[in-house]
Amino acid sequence: MSISFAKTERQQRLLERVSEKAQRFTASDALYRGGAPFPFDNIQALKDVGYTASVLPEELGGESLTLYDFLLLQERIAEADGSTALSIGWHIGIMMELIERRNWKHEMFTWFAREVSNGALVNRAASEAQTGSPTRGGKPQTSAYKSGAEWIVTGRKIFTTMAPALDYFLVTASIEDTDEVGEFLVPRSHGSIEIEETWDSIAMQGTASHDLILHDVRLPEEYLVERIQPQTKKKSNGWLLHIPACYLGIARAARTHALEFALSYIPNSINEPIIGLPNVQTLLGQIELELTQARYFMYGVAEKWDTARERDNIGPELAAVKHAATNAAISVVDKSMRIVGARSLSEKNPLQRYYRDVRAGLHNPPMDDATLSLLAKRAQEVWKKQEKPKRLSKRINVT
Repeated sequence: MSISFAKTERQQRLLERVSEKAQRFTASDALYRGGAPFPFDNIQALKDVGYTASVLPEELGGESLTLYDFLLLQERIAEADGSTALSIGWHIGIMMELIERRNWKHEMFTWFAREVSNGALVNRAASEAQTGSPTRGGKPQTSAYKSGAEWIVTGRKIFTTMAPALDYFLVTASIEDTDEVGEFLVPRSHGSIEIEETWDSIAMQGTASHDLILHDVRLPEEYLVERIQPQTKKKSNGWLLHIPACYLGIARAARTHALEFALSYIPNSINEPIIGLPNVQTLLGQIELELTQARYFMYGVAEKWDTARERDNIGPELAAVKHAATNAAISVVDKSMRIVGARSLSEKNPLQRYYRDVRAGLHNPPMDDATLSLLAKRAQEVWKKQEKPKRLSKRINVT
C-alpha cells in the first residue's frame, strides 16, 4: 500500500468517490491498439460523479477543489488509465486557471461555467506544426480578423487532446494587422470546424490528440474571450502539476504490478517467490525511494501554492516538480520491468504500455531543458539579491 497523501476527511471522501469509478476503467491495449480510440466510457464515468465540474465554486455547481485535491484525484485516475487522466486533467486545469485569473468578462465566464456544470468539456488548441509548443513563444499562424460584429478564424492546430469528446476549444490566433494574440472560444457544434484523426503516437494513445482545422470559423464578437498579454505568459500555472501527477500515477501502477509479480512468481530454481532475492529487494527499494521523493515534492509544492499569498515566484518549483516526477516515473517503470523480466514486453502485459506512456512526459510542458535553465537563472537572481550584498559588506568591514 502506497503512502496516502489525503490529509482530511473531505479529501478521503473525494478520493474514494473517484476511486470507485477508476477501478472499473477500461485501460486495455486492445482498446487503444490500432486507430487510438478514445475512452468515452471513462470520461462519462467521471462526469457521472461530478468530477468534470468539481473545480467550480460551489455557487456555480462545483466543489471548489484546491490544487492539492486535484492532484490527489489525478494521480489515482492515472493509476487506472494514464490517457484518461491526462485528457481530463487539461479540462479541469484550464477551468482552475479561468476561475483564479478571471480574465474573461463576468457574463461570459458565468455562462461558460454553467455549461461546464452541465457536463461540457474544454481544452486549449494552441500547438501548431510550424511553431511547436506554445511555451517556446512562437506566434500562432492561425489567424483572426474582424468582419462587422464577427471574428473570422482560420488555421490548423495539432495535439488537441481529448478532441473526440470536447464541447469547446480555446483557440489561440494572431489578430491580423496587429501584434496581438487572441484566445477564441470555439464551440464544437460550429459547422466550420473539422477534426482530422492524425494522432498516431505510441504513447498516450487514448488521448486522441488529433488536429483541429478551422475553416473561416465565424464567431460572435464576445467569443474573443481574452487578448493574451506578454505578462500573461509569464504567470505561474499551478494546475500544470496535473502532468507530473499523471505520470506518477502511471509509475505507481507499474510499481504495484511489479510488486505483485515478485510476491507470486516462484521459478523452479528456487523454493520461494523472487521477492526475497537481493537484486529484487534492491530494485523495489529504489522504486519506493524514487516514488516517495517525487510525491512528497509534488504535494509539498501544491500545498505551498494553495496557501501562498504571492504565487508568481513559485514557477521554478512547479517546473522542478514536473522534471523530477516525470524522470522518476520513467526510472520506476524501467525498474519494474527489470523485476518482471521479458514478460514485461508482452502485448498482454500492462508494463509495456506504462513504459510507452511515461515517455510522453518528457514532451509535456515545461521541457527539461527549459526547467534547468529556469532554475539556473533563479539561482543567479537569488545570489545577486542575497549573497552578493552580504559578501560586499564583509569586504567593506574588513577594509
